[in-house]
Parts: sequence; structure tokens; C-alpha cells
Amino acid sequence: MNCNQTVICGKIIEIGSLRYTPAGVAVTEFKISHVSRQIEADKPRQVECEISAVALAQMAEAIASIAPDTLVKLVGFLAKKSRMSLQLVLHVNKVDLI
Repeated sequence: MNCNQTVICGKIIEIGSLRYTPAGVAVTEFKISHVSRQIEADKPRQVECEISAVALAQMAEAIASIAPDTLVKLVGFLAKKSRMSLQLVLHVNKVDLI
């Protein structure tokens, strides 16, 4: 199965400092806040959540240059935060400013 794509819009609420892996790859961890109205079981529902995300290489450098409170559309995939964790993190492949 190769289907693992996530698209979500939200406001960047926290951006960690740009750091580098031992192999020299840039990494930025950040969080976004998402608020929307969705339809579930034919009824409108208010949805609010915070999502942890990570970006690598050139995408990390692009994210690190965005100011907090900026609205963005993120495209990426979900993966475990670490090998031993069950917590999911959005790995961002594309960002568009809204």
C-alpha cells in the first residue's frame, strides 16, 4: 500500500530552530493549528486540532523562514515520530502560503 498523503490548511503556531542531522540534512519541527467546519454523518461539525510537523532539507529551510501566525497549506505524509513512538507527525513535502 502506497496511499499516505495528507493535505491540511492551518496557522503555524510554533517553529523550532533550524538544526542539522549528523549527515548535514536541515531539519525543522513545527506545529500548526487547524480550525474548520466538516460534515460528518450528514451534520456539520466544528473541527479544531494542533498537528506536529517536520520538514527536511530545502523544505526545512523554507519553513524556518516563515513567521509564526502565517496561514499555510501543507502537503505531506504521516509517519511515526520516532522508531519507538506511536505518535504521528506530518512530514511536509510542499508548503503554500495562504
